Amino acid sequence: MAKNYESEVTQFLKKYKKEHSDTELRQREGRARLWDKHIDPEQQEGFRAGKVPQKPYVYQTN
Repeated sequence: MAKNYESEVTQFLKKYKKEHSDTELRQREGRARLWDKHIDPEQQEGFRAGKVPQKPYVYQTN
């Protein structure tokens, strides 16, 4: 494979980012909205304390 080869996908992405200069900013905003969240340690401890152990066969009624 040649060292200067670029796939069609890579070429498309480079062209798209050049034409839409705000793409990276929008990606960062989306990540912040979905993933970069503050986790409250006290609330997490409450979730752990309230956890109910799961039975080996979850569909068993008794």
